[in-house]
Amino acid sequence: QEQLVESGGGLVQAGGSLRLSCVASGLSFPRYTMAWYRQTPGKKRELVAEIRSTGATKYADFVKGRSTISRENAKNAVYLEMNNLGSADTGVYYCVAERLGVRPEVHWGQGTQVTVSS
Repeated sequence: QEQLVESGGGLVQAGGSLRLSCVASGLSFPRYTMAWYRQTPGKKRELVAEIRSTGATKYADFVKGRSTISRENAKNAVYLEMNNLGSADTGVYYCVAERLGVRPEVHWGQGTQVTVSS
């Protein structure tokens, strides 16, 4: 059973910070690129940040400089720290595991709600 379970979402005031966590099970976790996507009201689901199995990271422009994605392979976990949150950050955040190769796979978590109050 492959599953990704997110946590850490909730209500935060504008200008505040939060740290999202995702714990994977049933995966050879270190082999996967891990990513965070979000679904904001009225927009398509979009990539927020990703971290490769090598540790290399990439960020969307709208979070660059105020977010950090990290992983802890021993715990099968990936994290997203977001700072200086604004109302535009409100949405559902999803943890995604992706593996390309002889057996491409993509797995999605159930999502965690982030609500930024103003």
